[in-house]
Amino acid sequence: MNRVAYANQGETLDGLLYRVYGKTAAITEQALRLNPHLVNQGPVLKEGTPVTLPPPPEAREPKPQIQLWN
Repeated sequence: MNRVAYANQGETLDGLLYRVYGKTAAITEQALRLNPHLVNQGPVLKEGTPVTLPPPPEAREPKPQIQLWN
């Protein structure tokens, strides 16, 4: 089940996603697929606009460290 967040005054979709997730990379496209009605609003969302959020991005596994010397 997807969560819903509400836009603050003067907030963009990127700004809302950054507020919720702390980043926007690859999340904005997913949010637009879930909320096609946002395309017609322009860059600034109206205050209180509900935005269905995509699932949180999975945490990346840390890359193994390479040690040159023991």
